Order: sequence, then structure tokens, then C-alpha cells
Amino acid sequence: MTASCVEYTIGGVRIQFPCKAYPSQLAMMNSILRGLNYGQHCLLESPTGSGKSLALLCSALGWQQAQFGKSKNSSNMTIPCRCLCHSKGKSASTATSINAAVVDLKDQLHPSNDTSKYQFILFFSPESCFHCPCASAKDSAKDKGGKRKVPKIFFGTRTHKQITQVVHEMKRTAYSTAPMTILSSRDHTCVNPNVAPHSNRNDLCKDLMEAKDGRSCPYFHAVQKMGNQNTLQLVHGVHQAWDIEDLVSLGKRLRSCSYYAARELMQGSRIIFCPYNYLLDPVIRDCMEIDLAGHILVLDEAHNIEDCARESASFMLDHNNLLMCRDDFDGMVNSNIRRLKHEPLRDFCCSILNQSLMSDRGYEDACKVWNGKEILSIFHNLGITPDTFRMLKQNLAAVLEKEETVGFVNGKDDMMLVPTISSSTSSILKGLFMVLDFLFRDNCRYSEDYRVVLQKTYSWTTKAKPYMSDAQGSMVQRGRQHQKVKVKTESLSLSFWCLNPAVAFSDLSGTAHSIVLTSGTLSPMGSFSSELGVKFSGQLEASHVINKSQVWVGTVGVGPQGRKLCATFQHAETYAFQDEVGDLLLHVCKVMPKGVLCFLPSYKMLGKMQDRWSITGVWEKLEKQKKVITEPRGGGKGDFDELLQAYYNAIKSSEKIDGALLLAVCRGKVSEGLDFTDDNARAVVTIGIPFPNIKNLQVELKMKYNDQHSKSRGLLPGHHWYEMQAYRALNQALGRCIRHRKDWGALILVDDRFRNNPNKYIKGLSKWVRQLVQHHDTFTSAMESLAAFSQAQEKCCLFTDSQNSIISFSSSASGTKALPGSPKPVETQMNTERHELQEHLETFHFPVFAEKQQILSLQKKTENSVLESSAAVRLTSRAPQSNTDRELTPTDNQDENKDGKTALLTLGIFKVEAEEANACVEIDSPSRISFEAEHQDLHSQDLFGSEVAQDSPFDEESMISVDTENIEDRGETKVAGEHVRNKIRLSRSRQRAHLSPMKK
Repeated sequence: MTASCVEYTIGGVRIQFPCKAYPSQLAMMNSILRGLNYGQHCLLESPTGSGKSLALLCSALGWQQAQFGKSKNSSNMTIPCRCLCHSKGKSASTATSINAAVVDLKDQLHPSNDTSKYQFILFFSPESCFHCPCASAKDSAKDKGGKRKVPKIFFGTRTHKQITQVVHEMKRTAYSTAPMTILSSRDHTCVNPNVAPHSNRNDLCKDLMEAKDGRSCPYFHAVQKMGNQNTLQLVHGVHQAWDIEDLVSLGKRLRSCSYYAARELMQGSRIIFCPYNYLLDPVIRDCMEIDLAGHILVLDEAHNIEDCARESASFMLDHNNLLMCRDDFDGMVNSNIRRLKHEPLRDFCCSILNQSLMSDRGYEDACKVWNGKEILSIFHNLGITPDTFRMLKQNLAAVLEKEETVGFVNGKDDMMLVPTISSSTSSILKGLFMVLDFLFRDNCRYSEDYRVVLQKTYSWTTKAKPYMSDAQGSMVQRGRQHQKVKVKTESLSLSFWCLNPAVAFSDLSGTAHSIVLTSGTLSPMGSFSSELGVKFSGQLEASHVINKSQVWVGTVGVGPQGRKLCATFQHAETYAFQDEVGDLLLHVCKVMPKGVLCFLPSYKMLGKMQDRWSITGVWEKLEKQKKVITEPRGGGKGDFDELLQAYYNAIKSSEKIDGALLLAVCRGKVSEGLDFTDDNARAVVTIGIPFPNIKNLQVELKMKYNDQHSKSRGLLPGHHWYEMQAYRALNQALGRCIRHRKDWGALILVDDRFRNNPNKYIKGLSKWVRQLVQHHDTFTSAMESLAAFSQAQEKCCLFTDSQNSIISFSSSASGTKALPGSPKPVETQMNTERHELQEHLETFHFPVFAEKQQILSLQKKTENSVLESSAAVRLTSRAPQSNTDRELTPTDNQDENKDGKTALLTLGIFKVEAEEANACVEIDSPSRISFEAEHQDLHSQDLFGSEVAQDSPFDEESMISVDTENIEDRGETKVAGEHVRNKIRLSRSRQRAHLSPMKK
């Protein structure tokens, strides 16, 4: 946690924040806390680099902590078991210390007298473990006394790498010791050296779990060594938020299973991190024993949540896999193993195989589609009805039991191991039964949301070429005996496609306390409510935290030769278009330094561009300018990581060439979730608009489905849904650039449609991009503006580096004595250059930005959201703590206060254009400062500058108090006016005049 911490009180909830919050962060926390207070759902977009993760964690954990405080003060609260059964060698004094772990939450909110860190080591309440009779089987919404439990937080994101990043942010907060766990697959957590190296870890693990006679996994039987929060923190000293790699390292050291330990740690955790398909997919949710009833769901990077929800409720059944299931059940029946249970399941598989569902008899097309009513009719003819399906589910659950009672000996059941079906058969039947459960649920209410498609699929397999023999029978071509040939094979697949994401999402929205969907690229946001079937009471499109001068956003509709650039299918196929795009990209690589990303709509277009440029010589010219790397269509994770590393290395070295060019595809691996910070992405070029393939059968069926239900269910018409898929993919690609407050870069949208029809094609972009878009009529004007921007930013970076060097030199030379009253030469020179540059920055305005962005606005007023007369913005300055642990990780958005001064944060009172986006007033620092808002009718919406906030947060409690703790005296040289250094606008001519001496 950082040494400086600010306490905000929003809606009556005290939030500890590791630094001064941006307006966008305050807006997010405001919306989240309102949603949590009233059990509402939130839809929040905040640009990458604006501190979204910190706002999510601090608001959710702060609200949860307040709820624990309320529960503790309740007289009828049931105290959980303080079990220490697995803490071997612990004395009674240890138990006493754990009893004392329930501390006053008010004390937790103040810093320690010994260290600048908060005393959150005893953050958790003692909890029962899994292995005791006193432990409940599963958490419920209420405890035994009937009192409602405090909700847990399930924090889901797309990948494990993103979970690592979020956990790193949690370590910076005052809530870093909140009991937590991370759910992951065996691929990431298995520590058994006999299993971990193999690719089929799941199957090997399950085999070991079923083995007896000492052949079972010893790591699993030692899971209690780290399977509860008390043991993890008090015995092993894991007090701070940990990553999955930390748990794996501990598991290896203790010879304990990290996979099952992480699952058992859910019992006492307040926040659970996992990929969000663990929460969406009913099969995974059941396997991991995740109960979401009454809990909080935070889904980060949720721009693809609609697609993920549809996929979670869909299933694909291969003909060969169904044959394997039939044979598996047939073997059990023939061996007379649970015959009465296995026989109905075998007949079920045979019915699907023998009937028209998995047979190509009667049609010649490549596919056949059934709607919901038709598929229910087919199942009815097969004897599969809601009643018989209920019995099939019971049979499947019975045959999966590994033991059964065979008698009664000495007052105990005599259990015997029973052979079970393979894990592959079990997985296939669970997936198929999941779909059938949705089809038959609530009187078949979801049947019209499905389409069942039988498709002929073709695959190529590699086989060894057979030996040939001559007339005498001797083998020939011995030198080529290792030759291999590709063989085309045909197979049938039966796909159950869910076209309505609300089907899977209904399991979440119907039981969860609150759902928070957030991403840097949710726009366009209009489809989420109707597609997911959820009312999002709180919606927000937050502004970016960067200055306008840090980003160049422009559309280019013509190429270097003056030809119109419109990346429709007809135009993209022409050589003229491909040549113009190649020349345009070559110009961008000459103008922009270091890393350049170029995104094309499809791999097919990428291949055609590469082939054409290789013929015309453009590819060779690009390689002379930058190292050119192409995103592969397939390949493993290792290959892709090597490709990225080659890209990063080329940018760092830059000996003969200036950086690298990475050619990628929208919706590909590069466009999703990768962090191209600083020099790794100084420009992002997008070619065309990445519409989905309209000839794709699933896209076609989805568009028809939306058209059919647009009026009855309020869904977007098919063509509107189709366009939104393109904008989201485009926003994701553009989001690879500008990753933090001090980053800079250019976003270049290449397509004439942006300029000719901005009302249609610009409105789908993210809010902060929409505000900065400038259209260029000619290619020359676009490149001149881009070159001016690039040179200005490089000069600015050069000055910043020089300034930092001067400050460092001044600090190191501070011990040298100077004559009394004489100015410090280094400081004088620095201030002179700083003053000259500041005058210069205010003289030139880029033509790129047509309007000024006001982050905090007082113009928006609503009648239902007036602050009470007592509302005030307060700031409390407390005495700084000792210098112990001062060298903690600094934060990007933390203001450095002047010596003996206090920065007063006034939200929404002043027009803000400074770099920090906070109005800062320097005053002498008394013990406590209270600032009363002049506008007593100021609305809570105005405090955060949100144009899209639907409702006024906290109509009854609209006080926001700000307490600054541990403001540091860093002892560094401060330059006058540092807090208002913004709007870097440089002219190329005056740059040379004023900055040329710095190069000497």
C-alpha cells in the first residue's frame, strides 16, 4: 500500500483510496456504491489508464467492510467458528490472539503509529474450515440465525494475466489483506511433478483422485496445510494479496495441492478472483461449487460479455464423440455395472444417433437448421420430455458416484468402489444436459432462443504414406519412407446455438445482489440491457484522464495518390486500394517513432495485403523503416509470446531501424487484453470497419433472431446489432494505445466512411475518442498534422528527461555549500528554461482539437438530485507519519504537494483544464480545513462530470468528504507552477528556436 492515502466518504461509505482520485474514478465509485446500496446493476465505461481497477476494488471492498461493521454491531449476529484444527502445535495463546482478531473497524481506518501501512493484517474475521463438523457445506445468503450475510465479491475478468494485474492493484490499497482466493484450472495450479508436465492434466488428476492403495495424489491429501484463511495468514505469513504463482510456490514447498486449496479458500474469502467464464458457464460453475446467490459480481473487461453468455449456454456435439459415449455406456451395461442407471443413458445416445438429428439422410445441403419448436418436437418423438429428462439427470448423477453402499457393518455403511464412465463421456453428457435443461426450463420458455444446426465439417489429418511394393514384393521408395500425406475427413456436428445471452445471464441476474459490468471499451452501450435482459440503473461513460495534447485522433479517407479509401469488400479486393494502404502505412512509419500497430478487419485481408506488398516492393520498404511482424492466424501460446517478444526487442534496440510494425487483425490475439505501453504503441492504424462475416451462419441466424424479436422483447434490429459488433471490435483495437496518464500516441482511422457519414460511423466510438476525432480532407494535411504532433511530443519528452536529470543532479549536489544569498546555478538555469518553454507552450494550438474538453462541468443540472444544504466538500490534513516504508510504489495520479502546503480538492467547483484534472489551491496547512460549496443546489451528477449517469446517486446522502493522510515531504526541488503545467502545444519553428540549446 502507498504511504499516502486519501479517505473519501461517498453516500455514507468510507472509502480508503491509495492516492487522490481522478474525477473518472470518483464517478465510478459513486455509481458502484449507489448500486451496492440499493441492490442495482451498473454498466460503467472508463478508458484504459484511468484507474478503473483501483476504483472497482476500493469501492466494492470499502462497501463490504462497512457492511461487516454494521453486522458486527448487530446484537443478534452469529459468530462463526474459530477453528484451529489444522494449525498444528498452536497453544491456547494462539487461540486467544485469534479471538482478538475481531477489531474495531474504526481502528482499521487509521494508520499505525509504527509504520505508514494500515493495520489490516487482522482484516478478516475467523472462519470455519472445510474439514470440521462445525463447518457448513456451502455458504448461503443467510446464517443460521436468519440474519443476512455480508455478500462476497466475485471479481471476474477475461484472462489469468488480467487477474494478475488486478491483484497487483489490490496490493496498493488499504484492503490488501482482505481474505481472498483465485480460482484457476489445473493447467495453472497443478504442483504434482508426475502430472504437471503433461498436457492432459485434468484426466491424470481425476485418475489419481480415484486411485486407491497408496497410488492416489499425496498433494491432494495435504490440502489442509493451506486450505483455510487462518492457516494461510497466521501460519504461513501470507498477509497481503497474493497471485496464483505465489500459491503454487507455497504448494510446492508444502507439498500441498494448490488447485483444491484455492477452491477451499472460497469459504473464508471476501473477494474471489476468476476468469468470468467460471461465473457464466453453468457447467463450470457447478464443477467449482460457485454459489452466486446474494453476492456481488464485478465483471471487468466485459465488452465481450454478450458473446461469452451466448457461448456459455451453447454446446456442440460431435458424431464421433457421441459414438464414444454410446460405447462407454454399452460397456457398463454389458458388465452389469449399475445396469438400471446406465441403460437409459445408453438408449438416449442411441436415439440421437439413429434418428435424423445425427444423420445426413434426406438432405444434400452442407447444413440443416431447426428452430426451438421443431427440436422439441423431435425430442418428444424420441421420448425425451421434461419428465423423462428429469429422470435422465438423476441417472447421470447416480452413475458419477464413485462409491455405493453394499451393506452395514459395525454400525457403519460398508462402501465399495464402483467403476464409472470416463471423464470425457461425463463432460459431454453434462454439456448436452445443460442445454436440454435450458430448453425444458420454465415450461420451455427458452426454446425459441435456440437454433439446432447439423453441419458437415471437413478436417485435414496427416498420415504416413503407405509403402509400395514392386512385382517381386520388395519395398520401394525406402528413402522416402517417412513421407506423410494429408487426408481429408468428413464428420457431422450437432450444434445447439443460443441466440439470446439473457438465457445464461438469467442465472446471475436473478440471484446476485448486484452486477457491475465495466470495460474501457463498452461503447456502444445501447445493446447490453436488452441483450442481457438486465436493467442497468447506473450507467457511465467516463472521460479520459489525459490531456488532449497527448493524443492525435484523425480519420484519413484518401491515400497518397488521392484515391478514396473505402475498405468495403469490393474496394478492398482491388490492387489500387491495397497499394494506397501500403503507401499510407509507409508514411506513418516514417512519421511515428518506435512501435506502430496496424489492425485489419480479417486474416484474409491481411494475407492479401502481405502478398501484394511483397510484389510491389512496399514490404521491403517497410522493413527498411521498421521491423515488420505479422500476427499468426493459429499457433500455440508459446509461439505467440515469442512473436511479441521479438516486437518488444525491436523497439528497445532500434539500432539500424526505428522500432517495429505489428500487423494484426481485429478480434485477434493482439487486439484483446495486451498492454502496449509508451513506445510499444505510439500509433494505432485501423484499416476499415471490422464488421463480422455476414456470410457466417451464426451471424446470419442472430440477425434474423433479433429482427424477429425486436418489437416484442425490445432487442436491437439485426442490422444495428451487426454494426455494434464492428464498433466494439474497433474500439478494442484503438484501446491498445494510451495506457496511462503520461502516455501519448496517435489513433489513425483509415476509411472514407468516417468522414462522409460521421453521424453513423463516429457515434459508435468510445466517448473520449469521439470528442477528439478530426477529419482530414487530404492525405497531405493529415500527415503534416501527424508529423507536427509527433515532433512536439518527442520534444516534450526530451525536455522532461532533461528536467529530471537536472533535478537529480541538483539533489545530488545539495551538500555543496553556496555563498549566502547567491542563487543556485542549476536551479536558475532550470527555471529559466522552464519559463521559456512554458511561454512557448501557450502560443500554438494544434488544429487536431476543435473543442475544449471540460472534465468537471457545472452546466448539467437535474431537478431530482439536489445536494442538501449541509452538503460540503471537506478535506482533512493530518500530521505526516514517519519515513518508515516511504519507498513504496508511487502512483501515476498522485499529486505531489508543496512543502508545508495542503492541496484542496474541490470537485466540480472550478473549471478544470490542468493536467491533474483537479482544481488545486495552495494554502497554509492548518490542522483541519472545511470548504463549503458556494452552490448549495449543486447536483451530485455535476460533481463527477458524467454526461451519461442515468440516475442521481445518493439523493439523500450527497456529502463527499476527503481526508488526506500521510502527505509526504519528499524534499525534491519543485518548479513553480508545476500543478498547472498542461496543454502542450508546440509550433515546429519555435521548438527549434527555444529547445535547440538543450541538445548541446
